[in-house]
Formats: sequence, structure tokens, C-alpha cells
Amino acid sequence: MSRPSTGARPAPAGPASTALPTGSASLRITGPVILVGAALLAVIAGLAFGGGAAPNLLLDPGPVVRWGLPVLTTLANLGGAAMLGSLVLALFGLRTGERSFELALDTASIGAAVYTVASAGAGLFTFLQTLGVKLSAGPEFGAQLGRFLLELPLGQAWLMTVIAGAVITIAAFAFRGWLATLLVGILAAASFIPLATQGHAGDLSGHDAAVNSMILHTIGAAVWIGGLLLLIVLRGSRSELNGTGAKNGTGTKNSTGTKTSAGTKAGSKAKKSAKGLRPVAFANLVRRYSSLALVAFIVVAISGIARAIVSVGDWAGLLSPYGGIVLAKAVALVLLGTLGARYRTRLIPKLEKDGSGAFWTLVLLELALMGIASGLAAALSRTPPPTATEAPAVRSPAEILTGSPLPPELTPARWFTAWNLDLIWLVVAAFGIALYLAAVWRLRRRGDRWPIQRTVFWVLGLLGLVWVTGGAINAYQEYLFSVHMLGHMMLSMVIPLLLVAGAPVTLALRAIDKRGDGTRGGREWILWAVHSPFSRVVTNPFVAAAIFVLSLWAFYFTDLVRWAMSDHIGHEWMTVHFLISGYLFVLSLIGADPVPFRLPYAGRLITLIAVMATHAFFGIAIMMQSGLMVAEWFGSMGRTWGATPLQDQYVGGGVAWSVGEIPTLILAITVAIQWSRNDAKVEKRQDRQADRSGDAELAEYNARLAELAEKDRRSAARRG
Repeated sequence: MSRPSTGARPAPAGPASTALPTGSASLRITGPVILVGAALLAVIAGLAFGGGAAPNLLLDPGPVVRWGLPVLTTLANLGGAAMLGSLVLALFGLRTGERSFELALDTASIGAAVYTVASAGAGLFTFLQTLGVKLSAGPEFGAQLGRFLLELPLGQAWLMTVIAGAVITIAAFAFRGWLATLLVGILAAASFIPLATQGHAGDLSGHDAAVNSMILHTIGAAVWIGGLLLLIVLRGSRSELNGTGAKNGTGTKNSTGTKTSAGTKAGSKAKKSAKGLRPVAFANLVRRYSSLALVAFIVVAISGIARAIVSVGDWAGLLSPYGGIVLAKAVALVLLGTLGARYRTRLIPKLEKDGSGAFWTLVLLELALMGIASGLAAALSRTPPPTATEAPAVRSPAEILTGSPLPPELTPARWFTAWNLDLIWLVVAAFGIALYLAAVWRLRRRGDRWPIQRTVFWVLGLLGLVWVTGGAINAYQEYLFSVHMLGHMMLSMVIPLLLVAGAPVTLALRAIDKRGDGTRGGREWILWAVHSPFSRVVTNPFVAAAIFVLSLWAFYFTDLVRWAMSDHIGHEWMTVHFLISGYLFVLSLIGADPVPFRLPYAGRLITLIAVMATHAFFGIAIMMQSGLMVAEWFGSMGRTWGATPLQDQYVGGGVAWSVGEIPTLILAITVAIQWSRNDAKVEKRQDRQADRSGDAELAEYNARLAELAEKDRRSAARRG
């Protein structure tokens, strides 16, 4: 790839081909310095105001640990943001093989390295803070540190974070393709989860809500901050986004003085693969980041409000030091939203014309506010919330197992009034409904139609998902096996039936515009997912049916059910698994969305009948159990109301047998109707063909019969 020499002046580009403006590389230094500096000042001020670095009454580790731990945590958060945000923006805004994509992955690798080193230091300081030991080179210290990292949940969380960061550092540097970057990005997002489950969240009565809000908050903030950092890096790199050193085919001179022209000669394999594609316009990249930032802002705002409600408790809690830091962080968030709205509506269009120096001034201001918010977040993690209370000396069995008191008896009215919202699935459903309705509106605006019943099915499916994951089922599924089984049947059979009927993939492919610059937006990633080898395997009808059936037995007759009951991450995994396995099975039978292979209708009915029989046998097997499943959980809640645990388990088996067969029957009827309609379509097509050919096929058939009859007559005459 050729670079413009310092003495060469590139030819101006039109608005449609605005490439990365070449400015002072000092911006690459100024931006991160402002971000880190503001974050460090904010964390120190937050600790001083909230008392998060106050000496411990017992086993005080010293001021270096007390102040150093939140500082290292802040650096780890910023490094993680550079890691994840760069990967996400590269996946959705850049093109592989180009210089800008390489810079994005270099930035992600550097951010992951900072994330790893800072997390290692923070993990060590957490060990010193938690156990109150002094740093030493002796074997006893090493043994204590090893037990902390391998046996205690907090130590395990730091260890997993450090290992994940190290893997991402190497992988982002070594692998540069689409699939590798996607896998590294998924690992980067997952690396935030272990630590999100720790901290003050475990001391609050709303532990699950606090954990979910922290996961969403951390990932959303990382995408937001890291994406903006990457824009700074690309802005100061003096390299155009299309990686050619030219603007839309206009000639420039490289460092050797040789004139080159973008789109005429490819100096690398990446250029050859991108031949014929228009350059990636910097203004388009900013728009793509702006869309990601808007989603991240909504996620951060919602999760931040939820976390504040759990931690602050009531309005009086805002008067506490913790509440004061929360308010300061909220102000920073509002200002960030205001700035984002300004550059999205006013300044981005100016980038197509003159590069808009005001835009970059606003970006630096936004980085300062992001740094302040990040520092205050780290200070909050060390500041005791007003709702944190000492654990009671005597706790009920339900509180020991679940962390929450035993709820009142499940009455018919409480099926509609009991709520325990899962913020993750609430956010997923809200975005799912909003994006679906936006896609339908886009189709109708351009004159296309979309069946109203598909929209109704999709909305009902996501509302049902919210109720299952946040209503009475979620409020009681930890205490009653029958309720847990009902939730399982809803997740794996009822909700997928509604979601598949919504045909979201078909809608997305029709509504999302195709990109012409070689990058991958929503439409391109959906097409890739549909046609990937993995998709061809999991959407195969036999594989989908096997996953659907075998996961029932594997979950309830192994320790997976114990993990899902006792661990919040296990519970979320259970929800994801059964929702996806049910969706794939229903999609293979009646889905309108494209899949690589489908069975004939007769084969679909046979598969469905086999699954129905296996599913019914599973329910009967549960009912015939003489012992209690997960007895240390369902049998140890200390319930004084409702059926006994063994009777409730029998009811749960009946739910799997009877209630679970209702959606299966609906599936069978739907397959039969589709089969009938398909036969009718084939018959109509044959009739139209006959009309066009004047029944030539029928005449030919009759002539053939007459010829055979004549041969038979002649043969009979000769024998006679």
C-alpha cells in the first residue's frame, strides 16, 4: 500500500468519496491522554468524596493498595474499552485487508495488553485488600495467592479476566480475517462477565438485577468509548480508510515519488479482492460509529438507572456519598448524550465537505466526559452503597440458596402481579421490537408490504419472552420445579413458534440496505450467518431435532440443571440455549426464513411425530421419578406452602408431557396446512403451464396411449 508523501498534496474528493482526513498525528496522543487523565482525576475525586479509599478498621492493606486498586481498575476498564470498541467498529465499519482494519486490530491488541496488565495488578491488589496480607516473596504468600485465584470466586474472576485479556492480545495481533475478528470480539465481550458478577452486586438484595445491569453497562460503555478512541487513532494515522493512499481514484504520489491511482492497480491481495468497490468514506464510518454509540448510550442509560435503583434504594439514598457520585455520573451521561446528538445531526454532514475541525474539538470534549464517567464508575465500585446491609445472623434456607427471602405462596393472582425483571432480556426484547417495527415502517415507506400477522407474532413472542424471564415464572422458578418446567416449555416451544412466524431474517434482508464498499453491515452479517458452514449444520432438520430432544435429557439428568439453579450465569445460559434450540427446530419445520436445506413435508411430519413421542416420554420419565431431582435445591427451600417438593416435581413432569405437546400439535397442523398449500400451488402452476402450451402435454399423453392401443390391436390381429 502506498502512502502519500509529506510533500504530496492529495487531490480533493467529492462528498460521496470523503476519505480519512490527514491531520496532525498528535491527535492520537492528545485523545487518549485526555481520556486517561480525566478518568484518573475523577476516580481520585470520587474516592475522596465517597470514602472508598478510607483505611480499613481491621487488616488495612495500606494506602498504596486502597488508592491503587481503583486506579488500576480504571486503567483496565479503559484498556478493555479500546479492545472491544475497536473490534466492534472494525467488524461493522471497516474492510478487511485495508490499512484502517489493520490499525483497528492493532489498537484492539494494545488495549487488550493494557487490559491484561492492569487486571493482573488489580487482581493482586484485590487479594491484598480482601485478605489484608502484606506483599511478600515468601512461599506462604504464594500459596495464599494461589488459593485466592483458584478457589475463591473473586480470585477466579480476576484470573479468568487476565487469561482472556492475554489471549485477545495475541489473537488480535495474529489473526486479521473476518471470522477470526468476530470470534475475538465475542471473547472480548465475554471477558467482562466474570468481574461483573462480583463487587457490591453480591451484597445487595437485588443481586441478579445488579449483575445484569453491570454486564450491560460495562459492555455498552466499552463499545462507546473504544469506538471513539479508534476514530481518533484513524484520524491521526495519516492513512486513508480505503488503504490506498488515494481519494476515490484520483492520483497521488507515494513516498518513492511514483504516481498511483486507486482502483487501477492493486498492490496487494486485499486491493485485488476489493477491486470495483468504492472507498470506505470516513463520514460513513463516523455514521456507523454514531449508530453503535446510540445503541450503547441507550444500553448504558437503562442499565445505569437500573443499577442506581438497586444500589441507592430510594430518594434519600441520593443524599449519601454514593448517591452524590451517581448523580455526577448521571450528569456526565446526559452531557455525552447531548454532544452525541449534536455531532450526529449537525457535524457529521460537514465531514463530507471540509473535515469540520469543530467535530474533532467535540470528540475531545466527549472523551473527557467519558473519562470522568469511567473514573466515577471505578470510584463507585469501592464506595459502599446505602442499600448494602449486614447479612442477618440467622438466614432462612431460601436466603442461603438464592440470596433472597422466600416469596409468598403462588396464587392465581400472582401469576399476573409477581415480577422479577431480567434486564438483559428486557433490553433484548425492546430492541427486537423497535428494530422490527422500524424495518416494517421502512418497507411501507418505499411502497412494499409486510404481512401484519407476522408483526403481531413477533411482538407477541418478544412480550412472552419478557414475561417468562421477568414475570411470575422467573419469580418462582427457583422455588417450584413445576414453574421452572413451565418456563422451559415456554422458552423452547411456545416463544420460538411465535418468533419463527415473524420471519425476522426475511424482513431484515428486505429492509436493510446493501453496502457497496466491502464492509459488513447488518445485512451482510446476516447473509454470512445464513450461509456459513455452522448454520448449514445446526439448521439441518435432523441436527436441529437432535439438539432439541437430547438437550432435554442432558440438562435434567446431568449437573447442568444444578449449575443453572445455583449460578446466575448458568441460568442465563439455560435461557439462551433452550430459546435457540427451540427456534432452530421450529425454523427447520415451518420457517419462512432461508435455510440451506429442508425436508419434504412428509419428512417433516415424521420428524415431528418422533420428537413428540420422545418429548412425551421425557415428561413421563420425570413423573415416574421416585426420588427428588436436585434435592439439595428444591428440597431444601423450607417452603411451608404449596405442594411438597416431590409432588411438585410430579406436576412438572405433567407440564412437560401435556403442556409441551400443545405447541407440537400446532406445529403439526401448520406443517399439514403448508403441505396442502404447496400442493395447491404446484397444481396451479401445472394448470398455467397447460394453458400456455394448449394442453400439449395432455395431448401427447393421449397420443401415446392411442399408439400403444393400436400396437396391441395389431398384435392381437396377427395372433388371430
